[in-house]
Parts: sequence; C-alpha cells; structure tokens
Amino acid sequence: MVALKQRLDDGDILVLDGATGTELERRGAPMSAGAWCAFATELAPQILLETHEDYIRSGADIITANTFSNARHMLEQEGAGDRVAHLTRQAVEIAQRARDRASGGREIAVALSLSHQMPMIPGEARDDPSLRPSPGVVLANFQEVAAAGCEAGVDLILLEMMSRPIHMDLALEAAGETGLPYWCGLSARSVDGKIVSFVWEDYPFSDCVDAALKGSPDVVGVMHSNVHATGPALDILRRRWKGPMSAYPDSGFFRMPEWQFTDIIAPADLVCEARHWIGKGVRALGGCCGLGIDHIEALASLRGGPGSIAGRPAP
Repeated sequence: MVALKQRLDDGDILVLDGATGTELERRGAPMSAGAWCAFATELAPQILLETHEDYIRSGADIITANTFSNARHMLEQEGAGDRVAHLTRQAVEIAQRARDRASGGREIAVALSLSHQMPMIPGEARDDPSLRPSPGVVLANFQEVAAAGCEAGVDLILLEMMSRPIHMDLALEAAGETGLPYWCGLSARSVDGKIVSFVWEDYPFSDCVDAALKGSPDVVGVMHSNVHATGPALDILRRRWKGPMSAYPDSGFFRMPEWQFTDIIAPADLVCEARHWIGKGVRALGGCCGLGIDHIEALASLRGGPGSIAGRPAP
C-alpha cells in the first residue's frame, strides 16, 4: 500500500477490479439464497481464482477478496455462522494466490470487502428489518470479519455499500481498529432528482458523507450506484471531502440472490463517464455489480504514469 499511496499522491490513477460476486455468478458459480456469493469461495475456488487473475491481467492494481457477504448475520441464514473466519481466510488466500500468479511484477494490493449487507427479502433488493441484528451484534460481526482478514494478511479494508447510517459508524469503527488503511465506498441513488442514500429514500446522500467523515478513511468514493447517479454524488462528496476520491459504479439491478444483467453500460461509454469523474477529483476507478473484465481493461487505459492523469499533467 505504500507504493500505491505514493501513486495516489503523485496524481496517478489507480484501478480497482470489477465486481466479484456478479462475475462469479456470470461464470457459473452458485449463489446462496441467504448469503449470496459467500459460499462460492469454497464451492467454486477455481472460478474465483481465475476471476481475480483476469482482473489483474486487465490492469487492476487492487483486487477485492470475496468477503462481501461473510458477516455472521449473513452466514447464519444458511447455518454457517461458525465459518466466518474460515471462509474469510480462504477468500483472502485465493486472492493472494492470484496476485502471485498474475501480477507480472506489478504492485497489487488485496482488499478485504467489509459491507453492511443485511439479510434480504428473497427476490427483492432490500433487507428484511425483522432479521436485522442489534447494533452491538453487528459491530461484533464486522470485527470478526476484519480480524480474520487481518490474520490472513490483507493490505487494506474496503468498506462497501455504505449507505445505512445506523450501521456506517460500526463499520468505520471495525475498520479503524485494524490499523490498516481503509477506503469508504458510499452508495447513492437518484429519487425525483435528489441524490439520497441507496437504502433510505428520506436520508440525503450528504448525510452519508458526513457520517463517513466521522472516521479516518484514506479514500472516500461512490460505489454500487447507478452510473448516472455517480457524478452528482461525487459533486456532493467533493464539497465535503478534499482527499482522493474513488468511483466504481454498478450497472443492472439485483433480485436476491441473482444480479440482473440488464442494460449493462458498454466499456467505451463507461470510459466517457470516468473522464468526467477524473475531472471532479477521482483518482481510483473500478466497477461494481454487473461490470466485468472488459470494463476494467477499458478503465485501465485512462491510467497514466506517475504525475499524470489520463495522459495530462496532474492539476
């Protein structure tokens, strides 16, 4: 992470990988009705390994371990709450193996995905309030995933889909306790022309930003948000955050436990959008649900050498 942080400081563009869960689904890995992509780590390890390798070869500087759904409250739905540490370590080890096999000498970081995904209503894209754990349990579950990731040797924590204020502070606390660098990915959507929290329509996105800045993230960005909501959300973020920003949007939509690959943005169109985001101050680009290898390869074309952004002198 020292080398990658220096590149950020020098004004270079870092490239995150694309989606892990939906790419596993696209390649035929089984999705769980309760814990989504979590069990693909042991049921389809070769597919997971090859997915990470393909992202590295397409230009990713950071790959994300398959731990998005590894919190105990997700695994318990499938009777596997006692396997958090095992699945987390295995996911990290597969990502590290992919780095060893495919990096070609480049500096590649392995991130631990820590999301505040909650048990979801089958066939829908929202959580089930009746299955939502208490804040104390949620914090302990976040700490459990973070500790297992640290034990396995991750390089940073990637807080993903941060949009639920009652859980954001808990995720920030768990990440901060590790002592590792951590990035915070906020999720937004547009409702009647207003940019709001991805999960709560009456919660302004600006309040999500303020909640994120209660912690000490190294990078703050917009993720798991529709491409067309990403730019306006970045504008709100920039007014409050002067550090490096990231952008890794999604494309399509979700019906638990399957992603709907509908109207996926073309890689060339994503690059056009990304150029605008770079102009807003984004220094790390990637893709979330629905976006795959071709998208990351296209985004990697925007990366210049140290001191440059997309072939232009850094501002």
